[in-house]
Parts: sequence; structure tokens; C-alpha cells
Amino acid sequence: MSEASERPGRALGLDVGERRIGVAVSDELGLIASPAATIDLEREGLNALLSLIERYAPSVIVVGLPVTMRGREGAQAAETRRFVELLRPHVRCPIVFWDERLTSTAAERLLTESGMRRNRRRQTVDAVAAALLLQSYLDAQRSRQGRGEQK
Repeated sequence: MSEASERPGRALGLDVGERRIGVAVSDELGLIASPAATIDLEREGLNALLSLIERYAPSVIVVGLPVTMRGREGAQAAETRRFVELLRPHVRCPIVFWDERLTSTAAERLLTESGMRRNRRRQTVDAVAAALLLQSYLDAQRSRQGRGEQK
């Protein structure tokens, strides 16, 4: 189990894209992830994200790492890692990477099946993808705690 998962409090999930960042937040017990916002980096910049981080005061930030189906990191994973290095000096809590394979696809499918119109889906899909990856992380941490695994 990681140090980050042992600390109580909210977790913040980030789905980092080329232009937008989907943001999700957990409840204070770390049980349920919910979409919080989509930040357009070109329009709003990093300060919008830092404002959300300050607002929610997470105990951990979980960043989706886009890997291939074979588990390898490609160009987008390298960009995500670079973004995290820009973010790291501005936050006090741990930042962990989490496999985000297929979260955007699952989010798109979920929103389509709910009947959401295409224009609205584009505005929402990144935050929903962030919630899916954060929920996956939270579930894995609870599972590890239930098995009594340590660091």
C-alpha cells in the first residue's frame, strides 16, 4: 500500500489531455468519486486547476497515465509526466499515477447511453473519465486494505 492511500481525506483525480484536464473528487472517506470540472488549459490555464486543488485540499492527487493496451507508455504518457512535473512544485500532497486505459472510451459510452447530446458530452467526458479512473484507484486501495497489504 502506498503512503498516499494511508492518509485520510479527499482524493483528486486528473485526466490530463492535450488541451483539457478532467477533474474528479472523492468524498472525504475516499469511497466515491464524482466528476468535478473540466479545465480548458488554453483558456483557463494552470491557475484554474490550482484553485480547485486549494478548494478541495486533497490528501492525494491521482493522475491517469495513458498506456497502450500492452501496458507501454507512449508520447501522451510522456506529456502527462511532464505536466505532473510542472504541477508538483505547487502542491503539498503526494501525486500518484494510475493506469487510465479505456477510461475515456468508457466515459464516452456511458454518456452516449445516457442520451446526452454530443456537444454536452464533449464538455463532460473528461471529468467523467477522471471520475472513472479515480474510482478505480479508490476501489483498489480499499481492496488492498481489506487484504491487509502493506507498502
